[in-house]
Amino acid sequence: MNNIILAAAEGAAPVAGVTGNIASALGLLGAAIGVGLIGQKAAEAVGRNPGASGKILVQAIIGMALAEGLGILALFLA
Repeated sequence: MNNIILAAAEGAAPVAGVTGNIASALGLLGAAIGVGLIGQKAAEAVGRNPGASGKILVQAIIGMALAEGLGILALFLA
Protein backbone atom coordinates (compact mmCIF):
# COMPACT_ATOMS: atom_id res chain seq x y z
CA MET A 1 0.00 0.00 0.00
CA ASN A 2 2.78 2.41 0.90
CA ASN A 3 4.56 1.66 -2.38
CA ILE A 4 1.50 2.73 -4.34
CA ILE A 5 1.27 6.02 -2.44
CA LEU A 6 5.00 6.70 -2.94
CA ALA A 7 4.74 5.92 -6.65
CA ALA A 8 1.81 8.30 -7.01
CA ALA A 9 3.68 11.03 -5.14
CA GLU A 10 6.76 10.63 -7.34
CA GLY A 11 4.61 10.88 -10.45
CA ALA A 12 2.97 14.08 -9.22
CA ALA A 13 6.25 15.94 -8.69
CA PRO A 14 6.81 16.90 -12.36
CA VAL A 15 3.19 18.01 -12.67
CA ALA A 16 3.54 20.26 -9.63
CA GLY A 17 6.69 21.80 -11.13
CA VAL A 18 4.95 22.55 -14.41
CA THR A 19 1.94 23.99 -12.60
CA GLY A 20 4.20 26.25 -10.55
CA ASN A 21 5.99 27.43 -13.68
CA ILE A 22 2.70 28.26 -15.39
CA ALA A 23 1.47 30.18 -12.34
CA SER A 24 4.73 32.15 -12.20
CA ALA A 25 4.56 32.92 -15.89
CA LEU A 26 0.98 34.15 -15.66
CA GLY A 27 1.80 36.34 -12.67
CA LEU A 28 4.76 37.91 -14.46
CA LEU A 29 2.73 38.31 -17.65
CA GLY A 30 0.09 40.21 -15.70
CA ALA A 31 2.75 42.47 -14.23
CA ALA A 32 4.23 43.14 -17.67
CA ILE A 33 0.83 43.99 -19.11
CA GLY A 34 0.15 46.27 -16.12
CA VAL A 35 3.42 48.15 -16.58
CA GLY A 36 2.73 48.53 -20.30
CA LEU A 37 -0.74 49.93 -19.68
CA ILE A 38 0.56 52.35 -17.06
CA GLY A 39 3.21 53.59 -19.48
CA GLN A 40 0.67 53.95 -22.26
CA LYS A 41 -1.77 55.92 -20.14
CA ALA A 42 1.01 58.10 -18.72
CA ALA A 43 2.15 58.98 -22.25
CA GLU A 44 -1.45 59.81 -23.20
CA ALA A 45 -1.84 61.99 -20.11
CA VAL A 46 1.36 63.92 -20.85
CA GLY A 47 0.20 64.38 -24.43
CA ARG A 48 -3.04 65.92 -23.20
CA ASN A 49 -1.51 68.08 -20.47
CA PRO A 50 2.26 68.60 -20.85
CA GLY A 51 2.34 70.93 -17.86
CA ALA A 52 1.50 68.10 -15.49
CA SER A 53 4.26 65.81 -16.71
CA GLY A 54 6.13 65.89 -13.38
CA LYS A 55 3.12 64.76 -11.37
CA ILE A 56 2.17 62.18 -13.98
CA LEU A 57 5.71 60.78 -14.01
CA VAL A 58 5.73 60.33 -10.24
CA GLN A 59 2.37 58.56 -10.26
CA ALA A 60 3.41 56.36 -13.19
CA ILE A 61 6.65 55.31 -11.49
CA ILE A 62 4.78 54.43 -8.28
CA GLY A 63 2.20 52.43 -10.26
CA MET A 64 4.89 50.58 -12.22
CA ALA A 65 6.78 49.76 -9.03
CA LEU A 66 3.62 48.32 -7.45
CA ALA A 67 2.86 46.26 -10.56
CA GLU A 68 6.41 44.91 -10.68
CA GLY A 69 6.28 44.16 -6.96
CA LEU A 70 3.19 42.05 -7.45
CA GLY A 71 4.87 40.25 -10.34
CA ILE A 72 7.89 39.42 -8.21
CA LEU A 73 5.58 38.29 -5.43
CA ALA A 74 3.79 35.99 -7.87
CA LEU A 75 7.16 34.61 -8.98
CA PHE A 76 8.20 33.67 -5.46
CA LEU A 77 4.83 32.41 -4.21
CA ALA A 78 4.01 30.15 -7.16
